[in-house]
Amino acid sequence: MAAHRKPRKRMPGGGRSRAAVTIALAGAATATVLDGTGHAEPPPTPPPVEARVNRLYREAEAATEKYNGAKEQADAAQRRLEDLRDEAARREDRLNTARETLGSAAAAQYRAGGLDPALQLALSSHPDRYLDGAEFLERAGVRQRAELGRVREQLREVEKLRGAARIELASLKSRQTELKRHRATVTGKLGEARRLLSRLTARERARMASASDPLPASRSSAPARTAAPAPPVRPTAVTSRAAAAVAYAYSKIGSPYVWGATGPASFDCSGLTQAAYRAAGVSLPRTTYTQINAGRRVSRAELAPGDLVFFYSGVSHVGIYIGNGRMIHAPRPSSTVRVSPITEMPFAGAARVG
Repeated sequence: MAAHRKPRKRMPGGGRSRAAVTIALAGAATATVLDGTGHAEPPPTPPPVEARVNRLYREAEAATEKYNGAKEQADAAQRRLEDLRDEAARREDRLNTARETLGSAAAAQYRAGGLDPALQLALSSHPDRYLDGAEFLERAGVRQRAELGRVREQLREVEKLRGAARIELASLKSRQTELKRHRATVTGKLGEARRLLSRLTARERARMASASDPLPASRSSAPARTAAPAPPVRPTAVTSRAAAAVAYAYSKIGSPYVWGATGPASFDCSGLTQAAYRAAGVSLPRTTYTQINAGRRVSRAELAPGDLVFFYSGVSHVGIYIGNGRMIHAPRPSSTVRVSPITEMPFAGAARVG
């Protein structure tokens, strides 16, 4: 019964003691946070990471275009150097042949003893034959002098070619050094972007990927990596070559972005446009900042399928316009060739080629 219950003992000030302990513990925890001990650095929040990664990708793409330009120039220097060396070798062969001919003539004259012509005439049993021979020798001497002049000219040409080859070799080494510098810049920025991405969760990385693909392949004109025929190009394509370039770009939707690549399985942005127009029979230079000058400039209002569209103040990105405010392009590392609106990047200009 209730009358037999023992009253519960209460410690003097018990309630106040528990409250004091709670407050003290909370204060200690707060002090720990404030003085920075015992508290790990919070993981990066996606928005700042996304902004930094996007900036790194843009910088890497700009460095990629510089790498592409340096590589194009290095390859041209290598070809010129090989041509100079081949031509110098051919000239040296002709020079050696001429030297051997002169050497043989000189040896024959030495063996003849070099008698005075009047004495040779007096001693000759056939003066008429001697006179005929002397006229021949005189003509031969004229030819030898002419040959000697040709040898000297060939020697000057060979030395000139050797000098040009030395200059070209120095240029090639300079371009190769430039290549290494741009390659280091690209790989450094891509490595930093990968490190930032590795600190995000899989869900955060997926969100970033979907945010950077406003028109994913599943909603674009062709699914990723399918062999479906390219859709017909609208009649507004200016030329058949422009239409062929657009058709090629459609066929490459889903191909991976690889910096420095020009196809057929992977591309960077200017590598895709170059490959598309190469398939259409038009030769484009390698980089964005040279491709923009490869054709006639057109305004944004004049855009037609096949036009090259360029982005950012440094003209560091390019795509192929396909109509309705869209383009096909190779956006950035870790992405694929896709259809995107031209409004997703700052527009820098357009060019019509072919």
